[in-house]
Amino acid sequence: MKPNEVPFFRPDLGEAESQEVLDTIRSGWLTTGPKVRRFEDEFGAAVGGRHALALNSCTAALHLAAEALGLRTGQGVLVPTMTFAATAEVVRYLNAYPVLVDCDPVTGNMDLADAARKIERARRSDLPGLSRESLEVVGIMPVHVGGLMLDLDAIARFAQTHRLWVVEDAAHAFPASWRGSSTSPWQKCGEGTADVTCFSFYASKTITTGEGGMAVTNREDLFSRMKLMALHGLSRDAWDRYSGGGSWDYRIVAPGYKYNMTDVAAAIGIHQLARAEAMRQDREAAALELREALSSVEEIELPPVDPDRVHAWHLFPIRLRLDRLSIDRNGFIDKLKGGGIGCSVHWRPLHLHTYYEETYGWKEEDLPNASALWPRLISLPLFSKMTSSEKEAVVAAVKSICAENRK
Repeated sequence: MKPNEVPFFRPDLGEAESQEVLDTIRSGWLTTGPKVRRFEDEFGAAVGGRHALALNSCTAALHLAAEALGLRTGQGVLVPTMTFAATAEVVRYLNAYPVLVDCDPVTGNMDLADAARKIERARRSDLPGLSRESLEVVGIMPVHVGGLMLDLDAIARFAQTHRLWVVEDAAHAFPASWRGSSTSPWQKCGEGTADVTCFSFYASKTITTGEGGMAVTNREDLFSRMKLMALHGLSRDAWDRYSGGGSWDYRIVAPGYKYNMTDVAAAIGIHQLARAEAMRQDREAAALELREALSSVEEIELPPVDPDRVHAWHLFPIRLRLDRLSIDRNGFIDKLKGGGIGCSVHWRPLHLHTYYEETYGWKEEDLPNASALWPRLISLPLFSKMTSSEKEAVVAAVKSICAENRK
């Protein structure tokens, strides 16, 4: 195939999205208004959540959730080291301490055994960068890596035992579901599985609004606070003030933020939402094809599947068996890209980033599973409109690189 013929992702946008955006532009109302309200209502119904708040990013949703739950200076929150920057940085926005937790070596999701150890270390002031006698850990922010959900019963039990609030980083996990066992009922991600569940609609996510996010909660108090803080702490938003017989007046109730979603973005989201399960099924079919085609390649490990999970399949991460290869992960990526195959890495663990190394003094040995896993990770292309020739090209490239660099 020609270079760059298989992108890492390709947004799945259709004529319905285009027409809805055009309708929004012609309506004369571009910012937060009726399309946002419709998107919120329909998304909340889709995940089984009582309240849904559309925002300009998942980062905004995480920040608003932590603020509404009362996170304050000097407190600690359990955050997986195997995550994107946003999960931990919102803790720092509120001048709190992100307690980094190691990952499960199979799924890459948060390891609750290590989370328990980190709570005990926090009590003893035995975490990097701590100078006080002890650190009060008040919350936990699990991440569903790649769209494979954690055991949320286990998260709930853990949170109850340690008296923690739960904010779910579900940036990868829509639409996704889970059950504790084959005899348990299915639950959707966002269906009351946390105090707040936060979703992402970034361009490469399972549904997109270009940029965007959603906070979902069953708690009226948290929803009211997040809605207030999402738009400068104003008592009334622009739609309330300028539509129909609304009053122009408002009050500043709190020093809020500028996190609202626009109607232009929501116009895209409405139709992405309507096709979300169909697109998930397309990604799942592609993922299972890739798994089958690569199952005989001994130099790699394939992403896990679980019969008790409906996988969102946001990512298709493979793991290199470096002891069987004569090149490292970076060399493997160079060869993929040289052959026109887009790819990425999810992620460099937080404790191996400059900020967390220099600010707190986290070291590789503090989170050994993630430290060992990250040099082996490569996320291969996966998207809903992936063609047969694109899948074949990815498989051929991986097999060829492994064959040429086999020890």
